[in-house]
Amino acid sequence: MVSAIVHFIHTVIDWFYPPFKKYMPLQTFRYAACGGGNTLLDIILFFISYNFIFHKQIVHTPYIALSPHIASFLFSFLFTFPIGFFMSRYVVFEGRDVRKREQLPKYMMVVLGAILMNYFFLKVFVETFNWYATPSKIATTFFVVAFSYYSQKHFTFK
Repeated sequence: MVSAIVHFIHTVIDWFYPPFKKYMPLQTFRYAACGGGNTLLDIILFFISYNFIFHKQIVHTPYIALSPHIASFLFSFLFTFPIGFFMSRYVVFEGRDVRKREQLPKYMMVVLGAILMNYFFLKVFVETFNWYATPSKIATTFFVVAFSYYSQKHFTFK
């Protein structure tokens, strides 16, 4: 089942690759396509949860109150973390010999760094600069994507 899904994703992504062939290797293109799709999903889920699930209101839990932008980030993360690992492990860096049990903890460390970056930049952009939440999430994404690509290529899936 996994190989059929991966084959389908490769077929779709690779169909769009020829015009980009002279600018980047296939692996980088696959990373950009998978990461771009997951990032788009992340922003869409953030927007929906911020505006329609949490209604731009403080989210009270039994232990802590979360600002709506942080709650929305955590909500979208629940979906994009497993999808991102699957895409990185099986679609982008599938040729690597490192075992999944070795990659997952490394991936989780990189994701922890991305979580901290998301938290920090969202707090600064929304609460210090008074930007709207969704544009703040988009701006934050640029920093996180650069960090994630470099970390995954040279640490998680090397």
